[in-house]
Amino acid sequence: MSHIVTIATEVRDETAVHAACRRLSLEPPVRGSHKLFRSKASGLAVRLPGWQFPAVFDTGVGRVQFDNFNGNWGDPLQLDRFLQAYAVEKATLEARRKGHAVSERALADGSIRLTVLVGGAV
Repeated sequence: MSHIVTIATEVRDETAVHAACRRLSLEPPVRGSHKLFRSKASGLAVRLPGWQFPAVFDTGVGRVQFDNFNGNWGDPLQLDRFLQAYAVEKATLEARRKGHAVSERALADGSIRLTVLVGGAV
């Protein structure tokens, strides 16, 4: 039986953030206090392609802080791309942690289909 799932992504897992960065060939994330335009944000900073300032993830509460000046300092699609990669990595980590097999397939519309086989190999 097939199930379609829509996920609202909260970024809470540092391991999955690192995995998403590797997946997208980004620099490893850096934990600390990071400068945005006129403020600072604390958490795990990810440098997205073409962004002037990092996206900073507070994994304790699952939120992201960034200043891309309404797209002038960074394309919002890059953040969407990162969040998609994070969601895939997190779902894969959790499924494998429970002993399930996972396969993925990129679809023509840019989405990714994950198939989780409960208790076995795909």
